[in-house]
Amino acid sequence: MTTTSRLRSSTDRQLERVAQLSHISKVYGSGDTEVRALDDLSLIVESGDYLAVMGASGSGKSTAMNIIGCLDRPTSGSYLLSGTPVQDLSDDELADLRNRRLGFVFQQFHLLPNMSAMDNVMLPMVYAGLPARQRQERGREALERVGLGHRLENRPNELSGGQQQRVAIARAIINQPALLLADEPTGALDSHTTQEVLAIFDQLHDQGMTVVMVTHEDDVAARAGRIVHFRDGRVAD
Repeated sequence: MTTTSRLRSSTDRQLERVAQLSHISKVYGSGDTEVRALDDLSLIVESGDYLAVMGASGSGKSTAMNIIGCLDRPTSGSYLLSGTPVQDLSDDELADLRNRRLGFVFQQFHLLPNMSAMDNVMLPMVYAGLPARQRQERGREALERVGLGHRLENRPNELSGGQQQRVAIARAIINQPALLLADEPTGALDSHTTQEVLAIFDQLHDQGMTVVMVTHEDDVAARAGRIVHFRDGRVAD
């Protein structure tokens, strides 16, 4: 292999890495009160991954999710999101990166109660400065994608829990994120609705979306293509 080919191969591999955490530590407090939530954690999420993160309470999985989602900064180490060194960004730049490159789905749906499903879904595009017509078109497409094309004008209190989570998923994917982060997305749902919501994640992954999901449920993690277990702030396996 020529030097040029080796350089190209290295560049291609970097581009395939949606998220790359290298020797990440997160420390709270100091001295006798110091808590090391993450301890020299290294993890790579490649384009097209469906990764499930598991671990006991206090294992560091939620802290890692917050750092991957640019909701928190590491104490030390480096993090590249789609090749961008996150630790070098200002708070405003981080907020812009979160809106453009990341989608979030949580256990609680975090929908604004006085807004319709369509208006909730369009919010990230408002922050991104997209024109109204484009917001309407993409909002409708996203809700149709999760099976709620007939519920555009319903408010959250007019929707079931599963439907509210579908709205939250539509909102998460509206800006076509490089990475979809889901933190216990089925924790508030019954078993039947859980399967319906997981089927949407399966479909999104099959369509090329990169997914990282935190869960404590083995059957939910089994849907993923790769499972990592956290223990004491590190990947255990």
